[in-house]
Amino acid sequence: MKKKLLAIMTVTALAASMAACGGSSSSTSTGDTSTSTAAASSSASGEAIRLLNGKPEIDAQLQELAAKYQEETGNAVKVETIGGDTSASDQLKQMYQAENMPDIFVIEANQAANWQGLLADLSGEAWTEDTDYELVDKDMGTIGFPYTVEATALAYNADILEKAGIDPATLTSPAAWQAACETLDSQKDALGITAVFGWCAEPANLGWSSGTHVFGQYLDAGLAQDDTTYIDLLNDGGKIDEARMLKFAEFVGMMNKYSDPGLLVDGTYDNQVAGFAAGKYAFVTQGNWINTGVTSSADYSGFAMGFAPYGFDDGIDTIIAGPPSYWTVYSEGDVDGAKAFLQWVSDDAAQDILVNKAGLISPFNDCAYTPADPFAESIKSYMEAGKTSGWHTMLKKDGLQNKTCQVFADYAKGSIKDAQAFTDTIKQVIESYYAS
Repeated sequence: MKKKLLAIMTVTALAASMAACGGSSSSTSTGDTSTSTAAASSSASGEAIRLLNGKPEIDAQLQELAAKYQEETGNAVKVETIGGDTSASDQLKQMYQAENMPDIFVIEANQAANWQGLLADLSGEAWTEDTDYELVDKDMGTIGFPYTVEATALAYNADILEKAGIDPATLTSPAAWQAACETLDSQKDALGITAVFGWCAEPANLGWSSGTHVFGQYLDAGLAQDDTTYIDLLNDGGKIDEARMLKFAEFVGMMNKYSDPGLLVDGTYDNQVAGFAAGKYAFVTQGNWINTGVTSSADYSGFAMGFAPYGFDDGIDTIIAGPPSYWTVYSEGDVDGAKAFLQWVSDDAAQDILVNKAGLISPFNDCAYTPADPFAESIKSYMEAGKTSGWHTMLKKDGLQNKTCQVFADYAKGSIKDAQAFTDTIKQVIESYYAS
């Protein structure tokens, strides 16, 4: 057991903040973990089960969740939220060293292998029949409980599209996208927009966006949630499907052409979100994590928002959606108590708190609630239609995004001249990175 722990203590990539949002933090302003402890207990040992939370922005709601669980079941949960400058990775290392692991903690999908033999198999739990988003490992079984869904595609301003006479549901092919871009570009003055796209390929600060989320569209757009064709190819020594990549590159070239030149090469995430909030762009290349930044802007006029697919090939009609991270159960902890709590979290009383108060999008099919997130209606419509693709970009070789983002930047600058050159360059960059 000790050897397993020492091996895992070398892991430094256990980021517990939203995988989707590269700018999010896993810390709060205090240097301590905040806890909520109830008097009664759900564990066989007579102690409360412990949940390590890496999302400080929902700490208050998780504390309420723990109190509600005690009220309804008489059992206790202690929520420990990471604060200050302490990362989830550092906190878990300290807990390992002190042999003080929580019963439930958060991981991202590509971190599962780091926990080989240390996570409880949740297969057969009732909640697994009510979601399509549990994390399943071929060796360890069902190991991840999904507590929220996030999505990324091309976020749109519904008011601008309506004024231009464009139905976002039709944007499922390169031809439809090209026609829409030409229409919007020709009506920029009448629509009051600066550009069709608010797309930023600046690599130093937004490489996480281009190298992970935009690149992720090549891997998953148009595929079923569990289709791993292109991520499997990528992880087999850095191979790509050149025909698919070429079509993707042509689409990115279209985005370059119709983007705000002031944002494209030298902009920032804040510029991008602020411009979208102010109605300068019909589309931006982000996910629903921008909702607070948009709606809290003084320039936001209240327009409706949604997602359109990256339709770089005919028939692509999905958005990437799924859990950015998962709650897992420590196999040496109070497994039965943790399982009972997770089952309760999937049910109505807990979903009411997580959706209506924490603003999370539920991964459970029978959840009756929709959050105030302005993207939620659009995301739910894709989920209900079975039109979501997986977050497989999180399974690529760690650090690849730091290389591919430069290819996007060079394409945006014009030093990579066309889609074929982009394809040739990114192929060589990926092969070289996987060979190193």
